[in-house]
Amino acid sequence: MKSAIAGVAALLLTHAAFAEDTAKPAPVKNVVLVHGAYADGSCWSEVIERLQKAGLHVTAVQNPLSSLADDVDATRRILALQDGPTILVGHSWAGTVISEAGTDPKVAGLVYVAARAPDAGEDYGALAGKFPTPPASAGLVKAGGFAQLSEEAFLRDFAGDINPVKAKVMYAEQGRIFDTLFASRTTQAAWRSKPTWYAVSTNDRTTSPQLERFLAQRMKAKTIEIASSHLSMLSHPDEIANLILEAAGQTH
Repeated sequence: MKSAIAGVAALLLTHAAFAEDTAKPAPVKNVVLVHGAYADGSCWSEVIERLQKAGLHVTAVQNPLSSLADDVDATRRILALQDGPTILVGHSWAGTVISEAGTDPKVAGLVYVAARAPDAGEDYGALAGKFPTPPASAGLVKAGGFAQLSEEAFLRDFAGDINPVKAKVMYAEQGRIFDTLFASRTTQAAWRSKPTWYAVSTNDRTTSPQLERFLAQRMKAKTIEIASSHLSMLSHPDEIANLILEAAGQTH
């Protein structure tokens, strides 16, 4: 009798352990990082170093910033190179890109860093217009069909808490955008079907923090707030890396 009871107990424990294992998906090892406007893939350098140290396979997309379709294609090319489930991360404008590209079956979760997160077909400009206009908007300089930030706006409003020497280098390297890029509309919203995380930059002068909070709440994203400029991945890389590790199911 005792042996029968022991057998049943062991069986129940085995089932419980199995249920626990199946309830928790295996940690994700691949991360794809997508940069936004006025930047390039190097803006992720501090985060990349931390994720690689944690054992993750990390790739940064180099967006052409010429159209939503071009940026989505660039992101999909990198996703195609991944060997399994992947966390897709977007900063700023790239939130639009990952919302479109994130329906890829390899994408296990989405992380938005001070990022746009439009719904499918949404007029994002009209939505943003309901919130305070960020100071950086006044610093756009246009020429030849492309736009960039003035040096003053870049240093003060875009990279306000970055080392000034580093910020000036980034200003020189900034990714110029096609001047109608922000009018693009997505055809799908991956955040409606994928787990999401969001990092709000509370000192952001490029995107309204109130808008960021609204987007995070609308997505029902796991949200953190960082007292940061728009470039939290450079000024607060530990917090951003830890959020990505959490999304990937990694301990840290």
